Amino acid sequence: MLNALKLFISESASESDSSPAGLTVHSAAAALLVEAALADGTFDDDERGQIKDVLVHLFSLAEQDLDSIIADAEKNVAESNQLYGFARTVKDNLDYESRVELMQMLWEVVFSDGQLDDFEANLVRRVSGLLYVTDQDSGRARKVALEQLGLDLENLS
Repeated sequence: MLNALKLFISESASESDSSPAGLTVHSAAAALLVEAALADGTFDDDERGQIKDVLVHLFSLAEQDLDSIIADAEKNVAESNQLYGFARTVKDNLDYESRVELMQMLWEVVFSDGQLDDFEANLVRRVSGLLYVTDQDSGRARKVALEQLGLDLENLS
């Protein structure tokens, strides 16, 4: 009985830690970006365009592949209830500086609609921890994102 319980617990742990099958670093990053865009309950064209810019910049992806990558990311996000698998794939495949750059881009997606929702801010902070990006570097990434978008934090709605 005890061995059966141990087996059940270890199988459950391995299932919850696993990423969706065939998840690449760019699809995991796209899922994190889509998750950030959806955190406020809407996924508008500005956020979609920002995600496309991020994917082209960070991974040099072809323009014609972006819509299917984002659609797959939306599907992965809808089928998953956790960030860990996506974040682990990104953390394991990108160096620290690239993860900091991704944090900046997550902030850009969050700010792309000119608003900062508490759910969005909380999500980006959680992702930062899962990517092992320091609070200082995430804060700097946030400031750079605001500068890139020409926004002022005090004037956000």
